[in-house]
Amino acid sequence: MPFKRKHKLHPPILHIYLPDIQFKCTVYCEHIQHIDDKNITSWSKVSINLVKRCSIFTEYLQKSQLRFTKGFYTKGVLKEVNGLLKLQNISKQFDGKSVLDHINLEIKTGEIVSLLGPSGSGKTTLLHIILGLTGINHGKIIFNDTDLSNVPMKDRGFNIVFQDYALFPHLNAYENIVYGLRNRKGSVSKEELQEYIDFLELTPHLKKRICELSGGQKQRVSIARTLVMKPKILLLDEPLSALDGVIKESIKERIKSIAREFKLTTIIVTHDPEEALTMSDKILIINQGNISQFGSPQEIINQPANDFVKEFILKQLEIKRENIYNLFGEKYA
Repeated sequence: MPFKRKHKLHPPILHIYLPDIQFKCTVYCEHIQHIDDKNITSWSKVSINLVKRCSIFTEYLQKSQLRFTKGFYTKGVLKEVNGLLKLQNISKQFDGKSVLDHINLEIKTGEIVSLLGPSGSGKTTLLHIILGLTGINHGKIIFNDTDLSNVPMKDRGFNIVFQDYALFPHLNAYENIVYGLRNRKGSVSKEELQEYIDFLELTPHLKKRICELSGGQKQRVSIARTLVMKPKILLLDEPLSALDGVIKESIKERIKSIAREFKLTTIIVTHDPEEALTMSDKILIINQGNISQFGSPQEIINQPANDFVKEFILKQLEIKRENIYNLFGEKYA
């Protein structure tokens, strides 16, 4: 079978030509597109967990003894993508004081997960542990079946967008975006770089100094600088806290688009329940170093696990709803 590898955006893309069954597949990490062999006329998307139901494709895979793993087809048995981040019994103490206590968590490829909790709950410490900036006293960090617990931050392949953006004021926007590529020649093509810039709508701002950018533009530059490094996981520390309402909603939608477009696992720290509930696939609520609840927004709203979740999450939302009602009346409540 002829293979054609195409380097485009993260994650890897592989074109597979299947001449004997007259169609070509473009394979992404979680989707397969069936394209007519001679002209692109009919399209259908099949989630990878539905591939087994596609009789023609499954039969071909079985004959060829191929399997899908990490974006590629290799000899073996049909297998789904394995891109889990697993935190197993993570504990952390500072000066004898427990900050995190036996945190267990699984995050799937491409999910947006918010770490939500009040100040001092341990959410930022957990983010730094995943990044490798902070060590652990107990437990394991597993990514793609590899133990990263003692792997240095620079070798994990995870990247973070800091709360204050951490942009270099003496460089313009473009120079900030490509700064991390100085010692990684050839890791990103000009075409790939331009695609990231276009996706974040930064082309008109590339020559501007950092002081000339708005808060939302600075955030997008910071995200672009992180994406060009092709992170395996994107971490964001309070990404919306310094932005006003309209810009905040714009960046929120942009973050969701990034996770969808690049199938990029994204972990966000926030103290705002509304941000977490409207931006995330799953939410980890932390209180005093312990997990109060981990679930979808719907599960947390409809099935709060305890009084803390009710008070911290639902009470804040009820107050916002009441304020809107008082300002605009029942129509907007």
